[in-house]
Amino acid sequence: QVQLVESGGGLVQTGDSLKLSCAASGATTSNPAMGWYRQAPGKEREFVVAISRSGGVITDYLEPVKHRFTISRDNAKETIYLEMRSLKTEDTAVYYCAAGTLVGLRLLPQYWGQGTQVTVSS
Repeated sequence: QVQLVESGGGLVQTGDSLKLSCAASGATTSNPAMGWYRQAPGKEREFVVAISRSGGVITDYLEPVKHRFTISRDNAKETIYLEMRSLKTEDTAVYYCAAGTLVGLRLLPQYWGQGTQVTVSS
């Protein structure tokens, strides 16, 4: 089992930046990849980006967040991050951390965090 705990969400204004963290614990060596999904109100959960355990492989970013969001990881802390810049109201969503396996350039999640709310106001 892998436990994932997200943090860093909050209420910000358009154009602000925010950095999410996801700390993993448990059998982390069995799940080489981690990533982020998000779910906006009334919409389906969508894949944002994932990163391999080594950090050497990063999937493509969800189109609307390209060049604004950056994923990274610190294996010493078993933590991944999502740095979000130039936030827009449409980035408002619950952001979920996931751990699993990279299949091609997508993450096949096996474990989920509880989610952290990001709200961007205009």
